[in-house]
Amino acid sequence: MNAIIVEDERPAREELEFLINEHSSIRITHCFEDGLDVLKFLHENETDAVFLDINIPSLDGMLLAGSISKFKHRPYIIFTTAYKEHAAKAFELEAFDYLLKPYDEQRIATVLAKLEKAFESKGTQQKTTIVQHQTQQMSDPRLAHINLRKNEKIIVKELVNIYYAEAREKLTLVQADDGLYTMPMNLSEFQALLPNDLFFRCHRSYTVNLEKIREIAPWFNQTYLLHLKDVAVEIPVSRSHVKDFRKRMHLE
Repeated sequence: MNAIIVEDERPAREELEFLINEHSSIRITHCFEDGLDVLKFLHENETDAVFLDINIPSLDGMLLAGSISKFKHRPYIIFTTAYKEHAAKAFELEAFDYLLKPYDEQRIATVLAKLEKAFESKGTQQKTTIVQHQTQQMSDPRLAHINLRKNEKIIVKELVNIYYAEAREKLTLVQADDGLYTMPMNLSEFQALLPNDLFFRCHRSYTVNLEKIREIAPWFNQTYLLHLKDVAVEIPVSRSHVKDFRKRMHLE
């Protein structure tokens, strides 16, 4: 389970990260001080939980939580604040929990245990849905195709002929066997249209067709660069995706 911390006071941020590491297996991938930076990050990346201070620069925690609640992938939000009066508003926004400063270690341990249990239960439900979806894919040949756009036309392409997809601001570029297509959606939305057994999100900006990989080249910080068949491109595998990539490619 991955999480981010949004806290503009360094001592409070370091204390919270220590307590999370001490009492859970939750991995803190990023820490932020500014609300707008968090919003930009979450538009391009997914996380499972956000430990969110309310009084932060640029965009306060309540407004940020309201924006996050509209995302397709909604992380658990745990508010962290010194002020009790925000609690009612926090739960109107369907916050998972509300932690008061100064932190009570036992209270945090209880919340973390509850959070991990909720995430595990959610994961079980998602796996069931994925199995059902993959079964449908095998029984329905229509799902072996996808509609791409070029010059205001809709082109029906077989998924096996797509090499990779790349995020470009709010659009997604799709490299197929006959050239590039532009999709009017972000990469996460496009990824949701693809079968997980064939396509892998290897970087916040890239999704790759695993069957099109020709070579896996070691890169810095134990990451990889992928060279694909037929197209001259290097696709990075980011550190946050290396472990899953190694499992998918049987490198462990």
